[in-house]
Amino acid sequence: MTELLHDTAQRVHPTDEELLHRVLTPYRAKRCEYLTSAEVTLEGDPGDGGRLTAACSFYIPESCYIDDTGHFNSVEFNICFNQMAYYLMAKAVKESLVEPFSRWTLDQFWQRQLADILITDFKSAFRSAMSGRHFKGQIEVVDIAEWDANDLRDALVMLRTRARYWDEHGGESHGEISAAITNPPQN
Repeated sequence: MTELLHDTAQRVHPTDEELLHRVLTPYRAKRCEYLTSAEVTLEGDPGDGGRLTAACSFYIPESCYIDDTGHFNSVEFNICFNQMAYYLMAKAVKESLVEPFSRWTLDQFWQRQLADILITDFKSAFRSAMSGRHFKGQIEVVDIAEWDANDLRDALVMLRTRARYWDEHGGESHGEISAAITNPPQN
């Protein structure tokens, strides 16, 4: 993949099809591979007020859990968030974009993708009905905090994120999601 340099402080990474395919592997058996593209942008360091984001496209041919409701709902919001977050973390690992992911290997990420990444707080709001078929989304890492293991607790990485989705007809939803990464690699 080619990295585009828009200026010295911004790095843009177009969709890595091979990485996207691997990130979505856990969703394949349930036929809910909704994320179709993700362009990752890093502007500075999120720990110092910079931004790590992914601009995404989605397609949901049919719901994996319910008959067609005709609109995007909270379950699909969560599934799409997971797919964006997993891809963004995997890309951060692969391209060594930000700490602590720049110290991990992709094998270490794959081992933790499902078992060790846990949503700890999830808030979503639906401002107007949105198509559940073709739509856009964005995830932004607001903050990354890392704690080493000590006598009182295990090592932990915390991510605070914002997500939003919209369609071409003015539908819109957004949310704030925090996630914990337990058992992070100790390098």
